[in-house]
Amino acid sequence: MEVVTWTGRTACALQQALRMTNEQFAEHLDVGVRTVASWHSAPDMVPKNDTQQLLDTAYERASVSVIRRFAALSRPTPMAAQAQAFRVAVAVVTRGAEVLLVCRRGDDALSWQFPAGTVKPGRTGAVVAVEETRAETGIRCAVRQQLGERVHPKTGVLVEYHLAEYLMGEAENRDPDENSDVAWVPRADLTRFIPEQQIFPPILEALA
Repeated sequence: MEVVTWTGRTACALQQALRMTNEQFAEHLDVGVRTVASWHSAPDMVPKNDTQQLLDTAYERASVSVIRRFAALSRPTPMAAQAQAFRVAVAVVTRGAEVLLVCRRGDDALSWQFPAGTVKPGRTGAVVAVEETRAETGIRCAVRQQLGERVHPKTGVLVEYHLAEYLMGEAENRDPDENSDVAWVPRADLTRFIPEQQIFPPILEALA
């Protein structure tokens, strides 16, 4: 497939097809790591012309197998279309060197996650992220930055991620039917609670 205009989304698809980390892809293109991270956080952005040319060159030099993977990753899927109708907003709430987590009750296990809620028609993800955080944990926060969105690899749901700052309140489990616990955990220990491969890369970069 021919790419007429690169966006953050298609650039990330090329990165994934090349199986490169942000650092490796930045070096491969000769751009900054922050530039690559910005494509993850803003998938609809259109890079500048000189960066378009760098992406063209990387695509043209890619192997046949990489081109095939890129085409598959760039092709709309029924799952992605379905995800458009069901959107979830996630709040990554920080307080100094800590981040807020909830421990979800699953069908057969518990799992630590960030506070989150469904975005219903007429609502914005940022508002839902703040409201669900308070409803689940009693913590008041304010969204400072949207970190991006993706179709979640396990659930197929479209998820948008918001970096939020703690304002006030004591963490408590206000939704015992869905959660078993709420906790502030050190940012440095986050991957002890949530496996690194399951965390949206821009979250790790924002918390670094």
